[in-house]
Amino acid sequence: MSRADLEKQPFDVATMFDGIAQRYDLMNDVAAMGQVNMWRDLMVEALGITDGAQVLDLAAGTGTSTTAIARAGAQVVAADFSLGMMSEGRRRGAPVPFVGADGQHLPFAEDSFDAAVISFGLRNVHEPRQALDEMVRVVRPGGRVVVCEFSTPTWTPFRTVYERYLLRALPAVARRVASTVDAYEYLAESILEWPDQESLRGWFLEAGLEHAQFRNLSGGIVALHRGIVPAA
Repeated sequence: MSRADLEKQPFDVATMFDGIAQRYDLMNDVAAMGQVNMWRDLMVEALGITDGAQVLDLAAGTGTSTTAIARAGAQVVAADFSLGMMSEGRRRGAPVPFVGADGQHLPFAEDSFDAAVISFGLRNVHEPRQALDEMVRVVRPGGRVVVCEFSTPTWTPFRTVYERYLLRALPAVARRVASTVDAYEYLAESILEWPDQESLRGWFLEAGLEHAQFRNLSGGIVALHRGIVPAA
């Protein structure tokens, strides 16, 4: 089921995430074949956190990434549009504040944070480029904007195998682990439709970010993009 198909359903993406909140982190670990922790550690490293830095973690879900950022010494806010995800994070005792937020219209003033990050969530925003603009708006001059997202494998033969895995194996695994398969069919489709590394870097530049660069992880399954908000 594609993104377009799901958008025709009588529920929205936020409701979809509400429904898979309890099993979401487990399913991610299974789908990523145990690499999630490595990707998360590299994401935290890309933020260049100093003690006491104010960081926004957008599309934070249950707060697993937010907790990792807090452990690095930041004062971090977890923001998400899914009440179910945030409720699950609170139930698990994530030691961070949660704020309900639409990534396209963030409820924060300009220059509120030293850095902003979104991990595996930008592609789930209806207008992802607007969300990127909003991240730039709320970060102070000189601060970092980081996006950790699924991307395009760099080796063509592996890319073919990976696409087959997403379309066939991921929903099959979801049937065993998750309560709904439709959500993971959507997630697989959203990954395949997502822009490649250079295209997303272009979005960074168009958003006004300087020194935009990316780092491929796991052969390009994931790409870690980073840019600097220019001085006023």
